[in-house]
Amino acid sequence: MDLAIEAALKAGAAIREVYGSAFAVELKSDDSPLTEADGRAHAVIADVLKTSRLPVLSEEGARTDPEVRQQWRRYWLVDPLDGTKEFIRRNGEFTVNIALMGRDDEPLSALGAATPLAGVIYVPVKDVLYFAWPAGGAWRQERAGTLNGSGAYERTAQSERLPVDHQRDAFTIVASRSHRSPETEAFIARMRQEHGHVELASMGSALKICLVAEGTADVYPRYAPTMEWDTAAGHAIARQAGRELFDLTTNAPMRYNKHDLVNQWFIVQ
Repeated sequence: MDLAIEAALKAGAAIREVYGSAFAVELKSDDSPLTEADGRAHAVIADVLKTSRLPVLSEEGARTDPEVRQQWRRYWLVDPLDGTKEFIRRNGEFTVNIALMGRDDEPLSALGAATPLAGVIYVPVKDVLYFAWPAGGAWRQERAGTLNGSGAYERTAQSERLPVDHQRDAFTIVASRSHRSPETEAFIARMRQEHGHVELASMGSALKICLVAEGTADVYPRYAPTMEWDTAAGHAIARQAGRELFDLTTNAPMRYNKHDLVNQWFIVQ
């Protein structure tokens, strides 16, 4: 956890440097955007995590053959800058996602081979850190960068344990700002029938999972494509906060390290 937090904070500092400049935007082969911040953050994270001697699977890193990575017992799953579109829009709704993954107890299948063990999500513009690990719980820390060098245990003394008690009058759904699908609209309609008064919140990046973990929102439905590095850190945090990320094809917790790293549709609640 200490390594993951250090990596996330250093990556966040690198991202802020680019965020305050006149950066250029490129397109990847899948037409998703890429900036200098993505590459800088990846390099910083890889440099910090290498001392763990665990493999790093990153959105911006080299790809490893599925047959090789599916044999890993432990590895890091990283999105150096989750929410590049939000970064480009300069709305602050982007994160650094780092998850420690472990081989699960289920047989290797097309549904995956691993589960998130611990997670760190850092919001560079707001300087807010979410972190969680087994038996340690899930936490939210503000002004996290001012305590650079503090370990995970020390940080818990200056953090809020998740979930936080929120007084809400309505059932709250958080949804993607960039990927609102007909299936999402149908889900919202069903929730209105079940709960009456429903409020909607739109948010970019893995922050949507964090909102459910901290109790600001009740549910996050995702009926649109995501990648494993988009959700793993948030999944770990949600789980330690007493929530779960369910694969909608199985109605069971999402598994990771699939042959194809694209997630199934899911719901966090």
